[in-house]
Amino acid sequence: MSIPRSEHPFPQMMRGNWMNLNGEWEFEIDNSLSGKDKKFFLRDSLDSKITVPFCPESELSGIGNKDFMYCVWYRKEFTLPENFLGHRIILHFGAVDYISTVYINGIEVCTHKGGYTSFSTDITNYLKDGKNVICLCVEDNKNKYNQPSGKQSEKFESHGCFYTRSTGIWQTVWIEAVGSAYIANFHTFSDMENGVAMFKISLGGKGFIGKTLKAKASFESRSMGYSSTKIYGDNVYVSVPLDEIHLWDIGKGNLYDIVFSIWDGDKAIDSVLCYFGMRTFSFGVNGFEINGRTIFGRWVLDQGYYPDGIYTAPTDEALKDDILKSIELGFNGARLHEKVFEPRFLYWADKLGYPVWGEFPNWGFDISEFESIDSILPQWAEVIDRDFSHPSIIGWCPLNETDYPGYQKIQNPKVVKYLYEYTKKADPTRPVIDTSGFFHEVDCEVYDVHDYEQDYKLIEEYYSKLDRGIIQDITVRLPKWSGRQSYKGQPVFVSEYGGILWDMDNLPQGEESSWGYGDAPKSEDEFLDRFKNLTETFMNNPKICAICYTQLYDVEQERNGLMTYDRKHKFNPEVIRRINSQKAKIEK
Repeated sequence: MSIPRSEHPFPQMMRGNWMNLNGEWEFEIDNSLSGKDKKFFLRDSLDSKITVPFCPESELSGIGNKDFMYCVWYRKEFTLPENFLGHRIILHFGAVDYISTVYINGIEVCTHKGGYTSFSTDITNYLKDGKNVICLCVEDNKNKYNQPSGKQSEKFESHGCFYTRSTGIWQTVWIEAVGSAYIANFHTFSDMENGVAMFKISLGGKGFIGKTLKAKASFESRSMGYSSTKIYGDNVYVSVPLDEIHLWDIGKGNLYDIVFSIWDGDKAIDSVLCYFGMRTFSFGVNGFEINGRTIFGRWVLDQGYYPDGIYTAPTDEALKDDILKSIELGFNGARLHEKVFEPRFLYWADKLGYPVWGEFPNWGFDISEFESIDSILPQWAEVIDRDFSHPSIIGWCPLNETDYPGYQKIQNPKVVKYLYEYTKKADPTRPVIDTSGFFHEVDCEVYDVHDYEQDYKLIEEYYSKLDRGIIQDITVRLPKWSGRQSYKGQPVFVSEYGGILWDMDNLPQGEESSWGYGDAPKSEDEFLDRFKNLTETFMNNPKICAICYTQLYDVEQERNGLMTYDRKHKFNPEVIRRINSQKAKIEK
């Protein structure tokens, strides 16, 4: 049996000695939550099989159970390759939803809370010669916990803009062999003025004090720079002057390779192949700037769902294809919406020069109570830490649509401000939006709005007085919000618009179960006219610096994508591309 998703899951940090644990695992549903008491972690087998890394709700898992699963168990036997012997062994989980308890050979070795971030643990001391057993217990009760869960449906069935749940393992599981002291993570900083790449390197293991860290950079296999430094703690800072500067930019995924290694005299203890990009992304007078040049964001909403894998792409090629099809349609980036995308997607975004916003699936999190910060901040901190060095990530946004008339719980200003301030301190190199859409608690550099008005003439009217500091976005138009916040004249980012319903299976208007914004167009020409008029109206406004169309493809019953759920174009992509590729006012 071939291993599904066999490619390296974390291409920004690759070692030669690693083993993919995807494929067939034993599996059992434990809705009585009694598995720990019954010591499932000591059993010789579980009652069924599952294909990892696909969640049990998906068809690719071999299970396809769409019902609630409050607790599930996994079991996998493995034997270490001979070349792993004499090394520390790290077990990695790409993502597991939601509360994980890991057992090795019947002994609990770690727990992790959070359904979207990677975690790892050193299992060396729990291993034995020959066969070893991983057992994983996952608790996932979206109706009980104050649990960030994004667009996963809290009801039995999908509805509106909520979709099939994703329980348990949904990203690659792997092990790797590292040194007694090893490189655990790194953050990249670009000193463009001096042509220097700077790195903060986090170390793991023990015995690294007094050793030497070396860094060798290259570009297209040509040596570009070298530096070394003594290690005095578990964080090491090193600067590498570069012989040549190749900027990462939109459509230009220029990436440097860099090898970090730890040396004890003339002996290498650990070595890892990484990559980075040299670029700046900031906010200027007219809007977003990359490498000091003003750009107009022609972005699209991407929710990271797949018909047969749900949260998990069936292949690595599918991740790449979503980006290529977006570019084909004339978009130059994306909002990665209500989900933390896997590192392989970010790798392709890095390679293809495709800017994205790093966001968090906050829906399901209680925004009304400050005490709830404990349910989101540790996970959000893990997102920033893991994805910091991806040049494709141009900004952070921890929250989305946190206040709206009809919501049972309204946002607590302290929560929004706290997450914003934490993000700015954790990464001062990128712009941050406090909460995407609706009511803001922070005067950010850019004014973010969601507007699904379908009449372009009204859109033109609502945003015609931005140069005088007057806006009529939804926070002004809805009586509940009128006067609650003030626009300070910032450039405007329309981070959601359009969402035009077009159901290919049920033309001309779609079934009642099909979901989108506004009245469905009666014909393809009417759809294209509406798309064109809305897009051009925003692009022709000199105070609007970026737009993001909802959305790239349909997801289940939500039929407002420019492609179907199985990624077929609904319209001639060249027509969409011509509309998107027009020069915006700020570019003229």
